[in-house]
Formats: sequence, structure tokens, C-alpha cells
Amino acid sequence: MRVRRLRGMAAVMAAVAVTALAAACGGDGGSSGGDAAKTEVRLGFFPNITHSTALVGVKKGLFAKALGSNVTLKTATFNAGPAATEAIFSDAVDATYIGPNPAINAWSKSKGQAIKIVAGSASGGVYLVVKPTINDVAGLKGKKIATPQLGNTQDVALRYWLQEKGLKTDTKGGGDVSIVPQENSQTLQTFATGDIDGAWVPEPFASRLVLESKGKILVNESDLWPDKKFVITHLIVRQQFLKEHPDLVKKLIEGHVESTAYINSDPAGAKEAINAELQDLTGKPLKPEVLDSAFKNITFTNDPIASSLVTSADHAQKVGLLDPVDLNGIYDLKILNEVLAAKGQQAVNDK
Repeated sequence: MRVRRLRGMAAVMAAVAVTALAAACGGDGGSSGGDAAKTEVRLGFFPNITHSTALVGVKKGLFAKALGSNVTLKTATFNAGPAATEAIFSDAVDATYIGPNPAINAWSKSKGQAIKIVAGSASGGVYLVVKPTINDVAGLKGKKIATPQLGNTQDVALRYWLQEKGLKTDTKGGGDVSIVPQENSQTLQTFATGDIDGAWVPEPFASRLVLESKGKILVNESDLWPDKKFVITHLIVRQQFLKEHPDLVKKLIEGHVESTAYINSDPAGAKEAINAELQDLTGKPLKPEVLDSAFKNITFTNDPIASSLVTSADHAQKVGLLDPVDLNGIYDLKILNEVLAAKGQQAVNDK
């Protein structure tokens, strides 16, 4: 199986005509002639350690093995969830690894017609890193804090946490704390130059801020969740793709499960594959100390930790970034549980 890459949102959107949301929700999104006629699967993910399942699956050829030699895997990378959901809506990707809040937004915006969550991927690995002079939440007042993108998972988490601490924010960068959405690579630069005072970011960017720019961890997001477990990454598919090509979705999930197993059984080999794929994608591997720090902070799991998704939706509503939404039906874990059962592994649930 061949793997083709499209790096970044601009490349993805150049690859296909931008279509109406209806196309993603049930329109002309794919062939109805069965999987034999489908020779391409388009998969999105982020060049983040929290997306290691995708990084390892691509680099080690696990998706390739599962999909078979007659299918081409086309990959695309994104900085944050909202860009990935734009690709889903425009029929630019068939599936993508993504965080909880953008998946919720996609479900809400499409009235439950665009996507399904089909597998969990990762938990943890998110931190608020600040300048060493900031010692508590009170020290954030009047400061600039970055997030990857307005409305993405980390953006919602920061806004909700600040609200709970009595600090106001708005979507234009005003309030007690100025939230500055920017790409993670830019955040590394602006933190180093002092243009921002901190960032709520996923790995490996949190570890890089600490190890390369002497940042200090003020909040480990895992500490804010029951049993320190919350979904940071899961796998979603377009509903139309799932409907028309369930066999391909099953093969993709088989590759996903194999990748999760490989990561947990051979961490050293997984880190080597992750760094090699990051070098392919970005032109620069992570320093060993950054990779080690980031990797140990994340749990890789097929369980989507569904209860945390409901809580994330509640947080987004409370900070004004999401209207009330019924999440009933957002999960379709049937194929995942079939794959897990075939391997003698425990089923996961959507509660």
C-alpha cells in the first residue's frame, strides 16, 4: 500500500473543492459501489505526541498492512481540531484523529449527521506552562496565555479553568487574562521571546516550553479529571464514509488497535517511530529529552473515555463556545469492539 501525504490544511483544501456541509453529512462524499471500488483512504492527524497512535501507525506501516495493497492511504496534518473538522465538512478527509471539543462542535454543527467517534486514542499530556515568575492563578491576571486555536480542546479547557477561578476572558483576547490562539509552533517562539506569558498546550509542546525555554508547569490537566483520565485524542470518521465503506473503516480500526498495542508493548520502538515520522512531517525530530518527557505523560488507549466527552461539552457551553447539544449517538464503537473481541481484548463502552 502506498502512502501519500498532504501537509497542512492549505494542502488538503487545495486537493479538493470545498463543498457544502451537506456533502459531509450525506451527500456526494464517496462511491456507493462498495469497498472494491474505493482505492483511497484519507486520514488526518496532528504532529503531536498526543497523536502517537497515528504517527506510529503510519511510520510502522500498520495502517498499510491492515488496509491492504490495493488501497492508498493519503495523510494530512493539522495544527488543531477546528481545522481538521473543516476538512471533514469539506470532504477532504475520511477520518481524522482529533480532540473532544472539535468533535463535539462537528456533531453539533451538523445536527448529528457529519461524524462518528469510532475509537479512543490517548488520555492526558496537556499542561499550562508559564513563566517562572508566575506562581498561582492570581499571577495570571493581566497576562497573555496561548492556546492552539479558538474553540479547540485546550482553548476550552483553559477558558473553563479560568472561569472557575473567577477570571474573565473573551474571544477577542480581552478580560482578566488575554487568551491568544496561535499555532503551537508559533507558541514556542512567542514564549521564548516573552510575547506571551504561558500556554495551555498538548505534548510535545508543553515539554518543549519547559525544557527549551525554562517554563514552569502551573497546571497538569490530568489533575482536574476523575481518576486523572480524560480523552485528549480519539478517532472520528465521516458518517457517509462509514455508511458506504464499513469494511475500510474496520481495516483502519484494525491498524489503529495494532498501533496502540505496539506503543504499549514496545515504548522504545514506538518513540523511535514517532520521532522518525515527526522528522518526515516537520523536517526536525524531537530532542531525546523532550520526547521522553512528553511520551511518559500520555496514556494510549482504545477506550474513548466517553464520560469526559460529556463533561467537555458542558465546559464548552459554560464558556459560551457551544450551544446545548445532545451527544446521544455520537459514538459508534461496534466495529472497534468487534476488532477487540477478535483479539481477545475487553470491550469499551460509550458511557
